[in-house]
Amino acid sequence: MSAKRARLLELLRDRSFARRKVTLASGKESDFFIDCKQTVLTAEGHALAGVLMLDAAIAAGSFDAIAGVELGGCPLASAASLTSFQRGAPKDAVYVRKDAKDHGSKRQLEGDTRLPANASLVILEDVTTTGGSTLKAVEKLRAAGYRIESVVTLVDRLEGGREAIEAAGLRFTAIYTRRDFITE
Repeated sequence: MSAKRARLLELLRDRSFARRKVTLASGKESDFFIDCKQTVLTAEGHALAGVLMLDAAIAAGSFDAIAGVELGGCPLASAASLTSFQRGAPKDAVYVRKDAKDHGSKRQLEGDTRLPANASLVILEDVTTTGGSTLKAVEKLRAAGYRIESVVTLVDRLEGGREAIEAAGLRFTAIYTRRDFITE
């Protein structure tokens, strides 16, 4: 394990992981919770996540921009986008809202107005459980005329998300899995 990957895991275990009963976004109940935002929104966590997520996205294939699913994927997309700029190969970030704004621009997507039609995007997620949120984001992006071929998640809970995403014809990469947090 690289030093950066090991350090981000240490931060996630310390700041984001808890053994407690919780109802997940999928509606499922779980005896553990991983709130990646508590780590990713720190300066160190943001920097480490940006490097690891961008590297995983690049390894998954080529893309024109980086999409983050509201809310946990948005800082990941920003962090990876910033890292890409610092490396001299900028990839802009796009945020995918769960619901269109009910005021102002009423946009479902933010940051996509400068992208060419048929641009290819990689989707970044913080935690994948069933894959439902990710697949809804894929539908929204495709409806807007973009191509989606891969998904990178920070943590795969190993509860069917990978299988659902791959069944939809997408490549799936996880930086960490449930096993990195729970060894039983």
